Amino acid sequence: MSACSGPQIEDYAGSGPELRIDDYFLGHTRGWGMVQDYRGEVTRRFVVDVIGSMQGNQLILEEDFVYADGETQHRRWTFTPAGDRQWTGRAADVTGEATATTRGNALRMNYVLQVPIDDSTWEFSMDDWMYLQPDGRILNRTSMRKLGLEAASITLAFQRCPCDSSAAESK
Repeated sequence: MSACSGPQIEDYAGSGPELRIDDYFLGHTRGWGMVQDYRGEVTRRFVVDVIGSMQGNQLILEEDFVYADGETQHRRWTFTPAGDRQWTGRAADVTGEATATTRGNALRMNYVLQVPIDDSTWEFSMDDWMYLQPDGRILNRTSMRKLGLEAASITLAFQRCPCDSSAAESK
């Protein structure tokens, strides 16, 4: 078995409904998620509110996370078109650029995320997959790798708003 086995974004070409991040994430989107360690144990739960807007040809995503323990986090993504259904993204806690590609109902994004742990910052390679469902929700699974091994995974479900309450009330 080769290291390249597993799904490729091209596998989803032609699948529907088509996911266009510059359409889906405009306005208010909410996500409910959890982080699981390498053993599968749920270590964190969270709600994230995402506000998306276009500034010229760039997609700006303002993400506000509220974790079940009360911790909050903000991330601002700036995505720039980089070709046929491809985007590059930048955020303050991302090393270098994220690369995102969509085909059919799927998006695959790869980036290196800086995560504060205790008194230091660790870098994790993120392999992020999103799948647009026929009901308009997105299912998202992200693998967090360190030294080539999966250290954790993130599972999320996104829904376009209007939402009934803020993220702080939905945790």
